[in-house]
Amino acid sequence: MTFEENLARLEAIATALDRDDLSLEQALALFEEGITKLKDASAELAKAEGRVRQLVEKAEGVFEVNDERA
Repeated sequence: MTFEENLARLEAIATALDRDDLSLEQALALFEEGITKLKDASAELAKAEGRVRQLVEKAEGVFEVNDERA
């Protein structure tokens, strides 16, 4: 799943968990799925952040790849 798909699913899970008609088993299953989606989305976000950090804008507006790790 893409980051956006994971985020949309997390929103759907949060909405579902707000309902009063879920059994404990259903709520636990949704919570577990939510944790998995959150980990996936966080990993994708960290990956994108790393790529962005590699690009450094010079004063002239030119971008170059920075191999230093922050």
